Amino acid sequence: MMKTYLPLNGGLRIVPDADSAAVPSEALWIDLFDPTPEERQAVNNTLGLDLPTRADMEEIEVSSRLYAENGALYMTALVLANSGTESPVAGVVTFALVRNTLITIRYTEPQPFRTFEARCRRGTVPATKAENVLLDLLDVIVDRLADIQERASTEIEGISREIFDPDNSQHPITSREFQDVLRALGRKHDLSGKIRESLLTLSRVLAFLAQAMDTSPNKDVLPHVKTLTRDVQSLQDHLGYLASKLSYLLDATLGLINIDQNNIIKIMSVAAMVFLPPTLIASIYGMNFKFMPELEWGHGYALSLLLMVVSAVVPYIWFKRKGWL
Repeated sequence: MMKTYLPLNGGLRIVPDADSAAVPSEALWIDLFDPTPEERQAVNNTLGLDLPTRADMEEIEVSSRLYAENGALYMTALVLANSGTESPVAGVVTFALVRNTLITIRYTEPQPFRTFEARCRRGTVPATKAENVLLDLLDVIVDRLADIQERASTEIEGISREIFDPDNSQHPITSREFQDVLRALGRKHDLSGKIRESLLTLSRVLAFLAQAMDTSPNKDVLPHVKTLTRDVQSLQDHLGYLASKLSYLLDATLGLINIDQNNIIKIMSVAAMVFLPPTLIASIYGMNFKFMPELEWGHGYALSLLLMVVSAVVPYIWFKRKGWL
């Protein structure tokens, strides 16, 4: 799908029913979402480019993600999508700047693109230069990452209260609840990892863009680039705090699971010690030797039962006084 945006009345407006075979040369932003070969070729022919393929975009080398070619800047970053689900995706997005046109290539549907498109439809995005459109779009992406990070921080606080809530001292967490906590921590760790990847690639994009704009006539965008760089850095710092807290909560949960298992083993050990003396007495009097004087006692059965009860109660009282139960 290809969406073309043109400057109109000081704003950025989408071209309705844009033809994939005809790309307006005055287009300020061309958004290619899962483009067909025809759409890719039309953009290449109109702007004289060689847009990267999906395989090229997924290369992890910095030189494959950030480079200049024939007067065009190519910058590839990971942008988070489906963050509200249990399966977030960090999809590759390529930003290409050629003359006064921004081209974006993507294969996922991140929320920032929908938000930015809605702003364009309302006419609130100023149509000045392609660099400004790029920075406004990156601004929306960084804002979205900040919102996701804030929501994740709140949810991590909720998990922390669930683990360390004083009320749980009277109602210990069950093994099933421990499994749910571990799954929740795992999902948050996966989300934070994808946010970290996205922020890392965005910081590289901004550094590359700042270096390229430093030699460009349009140097008025440099303050905006520096502001975005500081925002990304602050998010990375906060993400480091969240990552350390997730690690602490994971260690604490595993520690509580070990304590719970040790309590179970302790109870089983005490139970074995309590029933060991009665078992010994029953074993002695269960032997079939012919000469056992106790077998002739009239009250031998009652005495043996009493002896077994006493031998079980005494260890129990001892363990209780020691605080082992």
